[in-house]
Amino acid sequence: MVDQFMDNPFLSPPRGIGAGAGVRRGWDARETEDALLLRVDMPGLGKEDVKISVEQNTLTIKGEGAKESEDEESARRYSSRIDLPDKLYKIDQIKAEMKNGVLKLVVPKMKENERSDVIDVKIE
Repeated sequence: MVDQFMDNPFLSPPRGIGAGAGVRRGWDARETEDALLLRVDMPGLGKEDVKISVEQNTLTIKGEGAKESEDEESARRYSSRIDLPDKLYKIDQIKAEMKNGVLKLVVPKMKENERSDVIDVKIE
């Protein structure tokens, strides 16, 4: 069970009430041959409420909505960080779409011949 959480950064490790039940955090991640596809549930937020940035190969997603009423103590807040492996993704070509409270991200992968850490050795 612990290995499952270590391999998937989108699941919270079990703790507290309901520990061990595989707590889901509103994330879906799928990897294809060409890209990493992320889907983040952010109900109540629009694209103007969400900020996405990449710094030192860490993808940061933050969102904050307005308070729905004066009585509400705090607004809806979302904050997630994902470490992307170095030189595997085209971080300058990430595409994001926000629709109906769902953020979808496409993080394109580099082809092997585009990676600067792959060197073809000439055989003599």
